[in-house]
Amino acid sequence: MLNDVTTSVGPDHAALADHPEDAVDGADDVTILPWWRNPVTIVVSLIGMLVLAATGGYVVGHNQALPDPNAADIGFLQDMRIHHEQAVQMGWIYLDDPNTSTQLEVMARDIIASQEVEVGRFIQLLRDFGAPESNDTDTAMSWMGMGMPIDEMPGLATDDELRELAAATGPEADAIFIRLMTLHHEGGIDMADHAAHHAATTEVREMATKIAAGQRDEIIEMARLAPAGV
Repeated sequence: MLNDVTTSVGPDHAALADHPEDAVDGADDVTILPWWRNPVTIVVSLIGMLVLAATGGYVVGHNQALPDPNAADIGFLQDMRIHHEQAVQMGWIYLDDPNTSTQLEVMARDIIASQEVEVGRFIQLLRDFGAPESNDTDTAMSWMGMGMPIDEMPGLATDDELRELAAATGPEADAIFIRLMTLHHEGGIDMADHAAHHAATTEVREMATKIAAGQRDEIIEMARLAPAGV
């Protein structure tokens, strides 16, 4: 009779519940470690800590290697921006005359282009330093120990001189442009030389050195191109 046949499928769960030690009787013992004691986890954690330590050391060392900007860095960038902007203005005034020297026109365009690029760099550095993008006071050159009104910075042309340049034409405009831009460059060179020796950051010192050298070369070139008698 089918009713007399007992089919056993799987373990007797009721018996195992009463005697749980029978469930592993005869089987290999298996030890499961907590996750924090697992060798793989320990190795990965150690590697992670080493990476974090190395990264932290680099950041701290890198920040310590970059000095904070001082008054010369900030003052040079702010005041030279004003200086450059007037040079660009003079360049455009000069180029408005169609009767000027072709070679001087090329030079004026070079001055405009290079100084506009440098102004952009000044602004970006000031932003990086967390400083105002422009001199928001009425005094310039304090960072050189010779504070003065902004419009009296060495080399800046007066409004009357700019009007004189705008009214001139031909060789007369050439001569006025050379005179004003030479004086302008001489004032800029004094500022750049000071920054090259007193700024705290390498980037500002190198930029100031390059500006001074470039403007000295331009003074020599303008003298070569000057009309006779200038």
